[in-house]
This record gives sequence, C-alpha cells and structure tokens, in this order.
Amino acid sequence: MYNSFKIAFVADWLVTYAGAEKVISEMLKVFPQSELFSVIDFLNDDARAKMLNKRAQTTFIQKLPNAEKKYRNYLPLMPLAIEQLDVSNYDIILSSSHAVAKGVLTGPDQLHISYVHSPIRYAWDLQHQYLKELGLNKGIKSLIIRWLLHKIRMWDYRTANGVDHFVANSQFIARRIKKVYGREADVIYPPVETNRFTLQENKEDFYFTASRMVPYKKIDLIVEAFAHMPNKKLVVIGDGPDMEKVKAKAKGNIEILGYQSNEVMQDCMRRAKAFVFAAEEDFGITPVEAQACGTPVIAFGKGGALETVNSDLLNKPSGLFFGHQDVQSIVKAVHQFESHVDLYLPENCRENAIKFSDARFREEFNQYVADKWETRSF
Repeated sequence: MYNSFKIAFVADWLVTYAGAEKVISEMLKVFPQSELFSVIDFLNDDARAKMLNKRAQTTFIQKLPNAEKKYRNYLPLMPLAIEQLDVSNYDIILSSSHAVAKGVLTGPDQLHISYVHSPIRYAWDLQHQYLKELGLNKGIKSLIIRWLLHKIRMWDYRTANGVDHFVANSQFIARRIKKVYGREADVIYPPVETNRFTLQENKEDFYFTASRMVPYKKIDLIVEAFAHMPNKKLVVIGDGPDMEKVKAKAKGNIEILGYQSNEVMQDCMRRAKAFVFAAEEDFGITPVEAQACGTPVIAFGKGGALETVNSDLLNKPSGLFFGHQDVQSIVKAVHQFESHVDLYLPENCRENAIKFSDARFREEFNQYVADKWETRSF
C-alpha cells in the first residue's frame, strides 16, 4: 500500500549509532523507499550502511563550526533549524524524537506519527538533575541556561499540536508524554537485536555491569556496593567522564575493563551470574540484551526496567528490583537474588527478552502506520 505514498523520516541528529539510531534503522527497513531528514548528519560509513546508505537532508547547523563534536551547544538553535526542513511534499512524516524532531512543520493533509524516546529530558523533569551534574545550578551562566530551557519548553509544548499520533518507547515515557504534552501515546517497545545474543545456561561466579561512565548511569554506585561485598566479584565494562570516580571506589574484588569490543561485552554478559543495572532509563536496551543471553537482571525499580524485567517469582522470573539508588539497596538486592538464584532460569530470561526483538518491532510499527493511515480523518 505504501508504494504510492511519499514518506519522510525526521531524526534529531545523526552522529553515532546508538539506541535512537537503531530505531530509525529498523523503521527504514519497513519503509526503504522513504527519505531521511535530520538537523545534522555525520554518520560514519559503518553506521550509514545500517541506515540503508541513506544520507539525510540537513539544516544550517550542519555547516556551523565544530558541529560534529559540539552539536549539543547548538541546542538553542535547533527548534529554528528543524522548522527549516521542508517535508511539505510527503504524505507521511515519521519522526524519531528525543529532542526536536517532532517539531518539524507539517500540514493538515499530512499524517505525522512521532516515535518519542522522551520529551526533552534536560528541559523538563530532569532539568535540575542535569544542571547539578554539570555544575550549572548556580550563577549567571545557570540563569542564562535556565532561561533558554524555559524557551525550549514553550516551543516543545506548542509543537506537540503538529503531531497526529504519539508513540512512546515504554509505558513510562507514555506517562511523561501525558504529563508534558497532555496527549495520549501508544506504546511500541524499541527493537533489540536479541538474535545477536545466544543463550548460555552455565553461569560463572561473577556479576557484571556495562555502560557509559556518566552520572545518571550510577556505575560508581554499583562499584561502591560491591566494595562492601568483598566476597562477590564484579566485572565492569565501559568508559567515560566518571571513570576516575568509579576507579576510586573499586576494591580488589572489582575488575574494571574500560572500553571493550561488542564481542568481549557479549562474552561477559553470557557468563555472568547476573547483570546489575542502577540507572533510571526510558526503556533500557542493555538489560534486555543480558536476558537474551539467559542472564538475570538486578535493576533499579523505576523507568523502563519495570516493563522489561519480570520479577514475579511465581511466573518465570528474569530478575528483581531494588527500590532506591543507594548502596544499601543494591547490597540487599544481591543477597535477595542469591537466596532465590535457582528460580532465575536462563531459558526464562531469554524467553522474556524475545518479546522485544527487532523483528517484532518491524511488524508492530508497520501495522501501526497502516492502521493510522487507513483511519486518518482527511
């Protein structure tokens, strides 16, 4: 049915290949005839191949100084930039948005479906957390940034009217969309390459965590918790600005490997007794990848993890939750896990993960767009 329609995909920015880009890649597989738009596009050849070798039509920010590395500094200009993308000749506009993509200008005879990873986190409910982490919670610079974020919030709320249908990547984000925009959102969980991970039933006696070393991931908290459990081994993969902070809290039972290849990460994930996850994520792909390996998850009980980890001990559990982002809660959860370790069967963990496969995403997204096109009001 779509061969006769022109479809445009709109992204925030295309710089690296991470979770948001994976979603766009899978969307493009559903609609390979579509065209791609973005504020900037600096993808390397490997990432572009995953985007079906499409190169995005970009905005004036693409040509600004150091845009490839410092593009976030141009956030105040991005609302203006996204509005300059001309998608007026397309029947269906599909935006993948965690910042400004949903604000692309559309007309009354166009269908605009926006897949929202989150309303702009640092402009809405996480503003105070971000400013504090960046050391910008006081002073003149803080006031200027707060004023800019205030303006972005006003723009972000107004442009929600240009979206016909919101799709959230989790029930958690659907609630955030309702809170911020006053709009209902359907939920289609993002794609996880579960087939890239293989089941391993025989686990070794160590725990595992992996992430970028940034404050909200709370890797330092996990390391500090295991420093209080010297008889339990923890393996950590990842790098980033918090690396020295993490290393400072490590003891002899904690092995910090830094950045590693996907192959090394998958190997650790398959062999680990459990994967420990302390972030509050919108969805959280890594805990699903761990479960695809047959590895249960010990996670902070907030955000998307509540939807991807089954903690019901009576119904094929794939992990458990701790209630607070503090050392005591993690320590307690690890002991609780070990007291019921025989209940967390690897095959049940993988069965739970398959619910979030990339094939499932493509099927659901294709059907969703078809349904909304057939029931459109114009």
